[in-house]
Amino acid sequence: MHVQRTVLAGAVLSALASFSHAQTVETFLPRVTVTSTPFGNDEGDQILTPAKVLAGDELRNKEGSSLGETLSHELGVSASGFGAGASRPIIRGLEGSRVKILQNGMSVADVSGLSNDHAVATEAATARQIEILRGPAALLYGSGAIGGLVNVVNERIPTILEKTPTGEAEARYGTADRSGSTAASIDAAAGPIGFHVDANARRAEDYDIPGYRILDDPASAHGRLPLSFTHASSVGAGASYIDGWGHVGASVASMNNKYGIPTVAGSQIAQSQIRYDIDALVNDPLPAFETFKFKLGYTDYKHSELDLNDVPQTNFKNRSLETRWELTHKPVAGWHGTFGLQTENTNFSALDAGTGGPDTVPVTRSTSAAAFLVEERALGPVHLNAGVRLESVKRRPVTGQDRDFHLLSYSAGGLWRFMPGYAAGVTASVAQRAPAADELYSGGPHDATGTFDIGNPNFAKETSHNIELTLQKTAGLIRWKGNAFNNRVRNFVYGQVAGNTVDAQGNPGGDFRERIFSQGYATIRGVEAEVGYNQRGEGVSARGFADMSRGTRDDAGSLPLQPATRFGTDLGYRQGPIRAGLSLVHALKQDRLAAFESSQTHSYTQVDANIAYTQRYGATDLTYFAIAKNLLNEDIRLSTSLLKDVSPLPGRTLMVGVRTRF
Repeated sequence: MHVQRTVLAGAVLSALASFSHAQTVETFLPRVTVTSTPFGNDEGDQILTPAKVLAGDELRNKEGSSLGETLSHELGVSASGFGAGASRPIIRGLEGSRVKILQNGMSVADVSGLSNDHAVATEAATARQIEILRGPAALLYGSGAIGGLVNVVNERIPTILEKTPTGEAEARYGTADRSGSTAASIDAAAGPIGFHVDANARRAEDYDIPGYRILDDPASAHGRLPLSFTHASSVGAGASYIDGWGHVGASVASMNNKYGIPTVAGSQIAQSQIRYDIDALVNDPLPAFETFKFKLGYTDYKHSELDLNDVPQTNFKNRSLETRWELTHKPVAGWHGTFGLQTENTNFSALDAGTGGPDTVPVTRSTSAAAFLVEERALGPVHLNAGVRLESVKRRPVTGQDRDFHLLSYSAGGLWRFMPGYAAGVTASVAQRAPAADELYSGGPHDATGTFDIGNPNFAKETSHNIELTLQKTAGLIRWKGNAFNNRVRNFVYGQVAGNTVDAQGNPGGDFRERIFSQGYATIRGVEAEVGYNQRGEGVSARGFADMSRGTRDDAGSLPLQPATRFGTDLGYRQGPIRAGLSLVHALKQDRLAAFESSQTHSYTQVDANIAYTQRYGATDLTYFAIAKNLLNEDIRLSTSLLKDVSPLPGRTLMVGVRTRF
């Protein structure tokens, strides 16, 4: 395995005094490489797309039942919180189709961006690292990344040959939801062929809550949140031919997931996906070029929204074929860059399970083709980065109006290292996004959200103008950074719940809330700050952070579901075989509501803790761990959740487990 596995293994705690069979483990916390940038920069060197990478024990300690939960305490990142099974990352107040979710640099090709009740079709339990890129990442990965992207790296297609089989495995149990989970991955080689296999299984029941389901309402459920269960499994395998010239490989993966939707009426979702990937890298393909990369991904995704008797109500399907071609050229006049082409073909539908009719979203074929160029160079202490992306998107519904969108995105930024260990940067970008199929063509009931969605096929493309300033200290025991950003979006698409109720046919007086997609001008601005002490060495470590973003519509108040202002601190200890941590996150009251929102969220304080003990037996590391979450047993409700009034987060919980690496 390449750098991601090195990061994972190197994060294990070390130096154990000798116990009969046990040996010492050396602590090594190296810098990590961001795979979803064209130049493979270190985590602290991003200009075009500021980055955070979770790997090793840090990732395992933060791992939750969903991708949103796993990342929810990172700087500038919150979660949609639609129950334990479906929670998607929200980056700087932007969510849905504006936040691109990747797996090994390719789109996950699910439908999680269309609605908060749809789970992300990738698994953190088998990930080697998760990369969070905030800012103008649209140039590399498409208009869907207007708010940023998350890349889940599982290294399913090997890129180096292991001398001996290596791998990792974990089992854990949680008290609040009586959950049990296991995950494992193995890499090996036979001659020039590298192999990889991974699998995971998780079963969690309805979780405990601190009080009443509806705050201060004794008539509502209490003690346990109905329909908060999740049952998930996945398996994947890959192989590649590896030589000095590069590699070529393929993988296949399957996942199945069933989870509850804890609305008042209640619903369930049964989700499945089969995915095929091809990955190739050629070193020195032509005299003027360093590398040629090719990726292909085909995904067959589907999920059914079920009633409480497991009867399907709506069937969602998405079949996607994506390709990426990249050529990285050698420096020319000091500029080093990557040129790329990307294509995507999808067939999406959301049909009535009984009639097969397009009662929600008709069958829609979407095609896109894009070309992008990203360049960087150093001018003394200044590092420059610039790029441009041209993209054509076509939407072709079987019933309704065809739409074509021509998108232009571009960005330029610079980082000035004005003295050793200190830097200041600025990035300006324009990014465009084509409205999604549901925003254009919705016209029916969505059972899991309890809404009757109405799109508009005449929507214009979104255009975002973003500027970001950053100041950072990147050397020494104490390191810090601060970011300030302003994002002005023209033709911003949002769902407006007007208060009307209709039945499944759209007639007045039913159980569905009418949600009408609308467009307008919006501004999202915010600040972030983080300071850390001894984040990579042994002994005591500390981190403090704060983030705030605010989204508004021109002359119309706040955008809906805005994140609360937060601040927090982490304390850690690493010495020999022992690793321990304590974290506190405090969120302020969120009362900046959209005109059609009626309830605010109260402030809360979440306290978590973890402790682990590692031993080495020969070439095998064995780690025993315990993780406690919400130690104060607070009633936590997320302002970013559509279910904030009826679905609190889990109460106090303890997870215990063991993991091994060899």
